[in-house]
Amino acid sequence: MALYVIADLHLSNPPNEDKSMEVFGGRWAGYMQRLEQRWRGLVTDADTVVVAGDISWALTLPEAEQDLRFLGSLPGQKVLLRGNHDFWWGTTAKIHRFLEDKSIPTIRLLHNNAWLCEPFILCGTRGWFHDPDLDMPPGADYDKIVHREAERLKISLAAASALRESHPDCELLAFLHFPPLWGGRVCAPIADLLAEAGVRRCFFGHIHGVSTLPGPLLYRQMSGHLVTADHLAFLPKLISPLSTSSEF
Repeated sequence: MALYVIADLHLSNPPNEDKSMEVFGGRWAGYMQRLEQRWRGLVTDADTVVVAGDISWALTLPEAEQDLRFLGSLPGQKVLLRGNHDFWWGTTAKIHRFLEDKSIPTIRLLHNNAWLCEPFILCGTRGWFHDPDLDMPPGADYDKIVHREAERLKISLAAASALRESHPDCELLAFLHFPPLWGGRVCAPIADLLAEAGVRRCFFGHIHGVSTLPGPLLYRQMSGHLVTADHLAFLPKLISPLSTSSEF
């Protein structure tokens, strides 16, 4: 039973095939085929894969059906969290009903909750940049958005804390779509919550076209790990227990 993570799949099955990421060049050539081949060669049905946002280009839940079916057909349990391009994402109850109606049983959501995946406990939220200078999207109220995401993270961390009461030896892992630390900037309202909860490792996506990371991604006792699909060459990243991992 292994745990993997990958972000930013940007799936574009019909009716969204006109949004294929292949327009961004050779790095994305045949990306869905490469993803499927490498996923199937690595992941088993006993494993779990966290998909950290930007899952599908669909604008509505019905339009996301083929992308969700594609994910559901791959080996393992999938735990999804929302990215900034996941416009199809509705309420948790609505997505659960949709997955049940469409007989896609291997997908779960990481949203205002936590999951036990021994020897880990999984928590997280979408997150957001805390950088008003970017002005993206234009006119966004950064403080309001970051506060909302921090509140969602508090709910997830509370659920994780409840799980740790009966599983005290499990490591708490955090998954976000937006990086809480990158390029010398830190989204302190989110990063501080993670550090104070005892999170040692945080995994995130959103950043594309990066082959070499900009130095160690460290904040207090927490390390950050970029897991966008193009950065990982479309191969889900294995998360090993800290006792056997070289990552800190």
